[in-house]
Order: sequence, then C-alpha cells, then structure tokens
Amino acid sequence: MTESLRRAETSSAENIDALISEARGKHANPVFISAEQTERVFDWGAAIDCMEATYAGELDDALSPPRVVARGNDVWFRALAAVSPNRHLMGAKLFGLGRGRGTTYLVALFDQESGELRVLIDAKHLTAVRTAAASAVAVKYLVQPETDLVATILGSGTEGQTHARALATACRIDRANVYSPTVANREVFAKSFTEETGVPCQAISDPAEGVRNSDLVVAAARSFDETPILLGAWLRPGTTVVSIGSTLPEQREIDPDCVEFASVIVADMPEEVSDQTGDMLNASEAGIRFENKLISLSDLVRGTELGRRSDDDIVMYKSVGAAVQDIAIAELCYLNALESGDYAEMPFELSKKFMT
Repeated sequence: MTESLRRAETSSAENIDALISEARGKHANPVFISAEQTERVFDWGAAIDCMEATYAGELDDALSPPRVVARGNDVWFRALAAVSPNRHLMGAKLFGLGRGRGTTYLVALFDQESGELRVLIDAKHLTAVRTAAASAVAVKYLVQPETDLVATILGSGTEGQTHARALATACRIDRANVYSPTVANREVFAKSFTEETGVPCQAISDPAEGVRNSDLVVAAARSFDETPILLGAWLRPGTTVVSIGSTLPEQREIDPDCVEFASVIVADMPEEVSDQTGDMLNASEAGIRFENKLISLSDLVRGTELGRRSDDDIVMYKSVGAAVQDIAIAELCYLNALESGDYAEMPFELSKKFMT
C-alpha cells in the first residue's frame, strides 16, 4: 500500500467516525437516498480511492460471502450481503429480474454498532459505478505504470460509459475507441466522452481492428445471441483486458482463446468467476485450464500476488461483482449525502429487537 493511500485512509476514517456519530444522534429514523441524489453526491476519484482502500485491507471471506441467486417461474432474484471492513456499516443489495424483464435495485445499510437500519438507497446507478471503480483499481495495478494507453471500449451502454470515465480518472488514457453495432450509439458515446474528459475518442466500425491497436480493452456488453464480442485472436502481446458482462452460466462475452492467452486472470470473486460464469465454463469445456493463473483482486492490490510479469503478457480482470463493492460505494454515497444534506428523512421508525 502506498503512503498516500495510508494517509487517505486515516483521513477518511476520521471523517467517517464523525459523520456516523452525528447520524446516530441526529436521525432516529432511517433516511432514503434516491437515484438522482446518488448521482449528485458521486465522485469518480473518491469512489476509486474507496475501492482501492477496501481491497488493500484484510478482506476475510466471511465479510463478503458469495451471492445468492434464487430462480424459478421464469424469474430470478439476487442478494449480495457484506459487512464493511471499516466497522461502521453492513448491508445488502437486492434486485431481481421479473417476467416483464424489469427490475429495481435496493441497498439497505445497517449500523454495525446498534444493528439499526440507517439508510435505503435506490441503487439504480450503483452497480455500474462500483463495477467500473473496481475495474479501474485492477487496471491501475495491471498496466505498465506511467504509460499513455490506447483504450478500446466494446459496448456503448451504461457499463461502457462508466468504465470509460473511471479508467480516464485512474489511468493515463491517451486516446480511446468505442464500438457498438448501433452507429448512432457509438457516435454519441465518442462525442460525449471527448467533451467530458478531453480524451480523443473515435467511434469505430471494426472491433477487431480497434482491439489489435489497443493496450487496454474493455468488454462491457454482450450480443443478443450470447456470441462472444471479444476474440483472443484479436489481442496483441501486452494487452490488458477487462471483462465484466458475463456473470451467469448462460452468458458469453469473451471466447475461450482470451482465457487461454491470458497469463494472469484477476477476479473479484475467483470461485464465482471460475464456477458460475459462462465464459469460464465455456473455456473449461474447451479443455482450457486456468485455475493456476487465477488470482484475487485483493491479493493483487495487497501485493501478495503478481499481476503483469512481463511487457508481453496478456493479463485480464474478470468480474462478477462482489457484495463488498456494493456496500463500500453505497456507504460512500451515504456519507457524502450526510455531509451535503442531500437525502430524505423517512417517515417511519422500525421496531428494534434485542437478541440474546
């Protein structure tokens, strides 16, 4: 861990202590933070620092257990629960896919001291930003330091947009490409990204050409028929790959060659990535062994495992999302909202039960 990160952690811990203590005395009832309010209090630099500090600490598996997915009747429901390692809050993110293909996202945070519900957050935007913040941390540790990068983003939707902005904050992006099969979408993405960040971004019509000329490739979309959108044959030596779109067994985003060509695969949840994602299951079915090159994001950040070992290595970050990411970013939004006053007091009080 760097000295600057240690100083940031100490300062942040003192600020968190003060805000939580104030909230305990001021708010008898839980508060609510809307999707619009989370956007107003969100900051990329703070989110990435928060995620790096989270993974730099001791992350016991019990603090962030595997997700739970319930399935049946053509629907599914997912729960991700975690205890924040800073000893203040704990909670869960809940969401499901209904038969009408719609969903809502909710994060509930509880006080570790009293056990009381502190905040409910409309988490519509949190999944994309926490995923991008974690990816930015991984890339920061995988790319060559002080290198001007050419990046290609495959996907112009929410995940592609948040990843582009997070990576532009954490890394030195010299120029970027974006591919989407919809011409208008990629052109709008390129224009808005350039205007917002000052990084030249080009909308491209050939994803293979973009990938072949890039140092950093982000796969942030899936095709409608689950055909992989990124092929290992396109990757040149030294490429850093981020893949975040395949989180369930039936989903595909990268082909088996990507897995085979990677010298190191960093995962936020190694067992879930290995056993529950379609990309890795597909690679296993193709006879590709990857267990010996799979390491955790926590070990990468803490320096107990090496990421890139040579300039020519193809290295990959594969994400399914982790509960501790959701809780860390939700906690940051809650604290920012407390500081700015951008929240709503809820008109009810939950009954409290003492356990023996």
